[in-house]
Amino acid sequence: MGSFVSLRAATREDATELVLLTDIASHGFASWLWLAELGNGGGDTPMERGRQKLRGDQGQGNWGDAVIAEAYGEIAGAAIGYGLGEGIRNMQADRPALKPVIDLQQMVIGSWFIGNLGVYSHLRGIGIGRRLLEDQIERAETAPVSLITASYNEAALSLYRNNGFSEAARADAVAFFENGRKHEWVLLTRDAR
Repeated sequence: MGSFVSLRAATREDATELVLLTDIASHGFASWLWLAELGNGGGDTPMERGRQKLRGDQGQGNWGDAVIAEAYGEIAGAAIGYGLGEGIRNMQADRPALKPVIDLQQMVIGSWFIGNLGVYSHLRGIGIGRRLLEDQIERAETAPVSLITASYNEAALSLYRNNGFSEAARADAVAFFENGRKHEWVLLTRDAR
């Protein structure tokens, strides 16, 4: 791995970059979730709602669980990972599009879960995603590692499979836009080190 990539713990001030990279990694699913949280009131946008969430200290998946990759003098990507605890067992989907994702997560309680791993498009293909993935595997210590990606995301599937992940399950995705792409969510796991 080239030394041009450096990793660091995210700070609260990285929330804007984390919002963008989370939405990129999820192919718009994150901003759709944030839009639904806004309801009919308020002046916020989905991205501002996401920024508020990622700046917060409540729950998992915020800035405190994130790692930033820097390359060529800029933020290049990020990963957000955490131990998936028993609390997910009681989680109920408040929107149909979330149900298959939560169902898959409930299959891997006790694993280190990579909730997001994204790299800006102009910096893909040079090892940044692999370096972030290696870091998440290291953070898992002796726990198995799991993640969910879309079945059409061939680049991500290839990255994960080339780094020891195998498919554990699939679930039909519920389109969150009327003309949304039909696909499946793919649960990938990697045994503990």
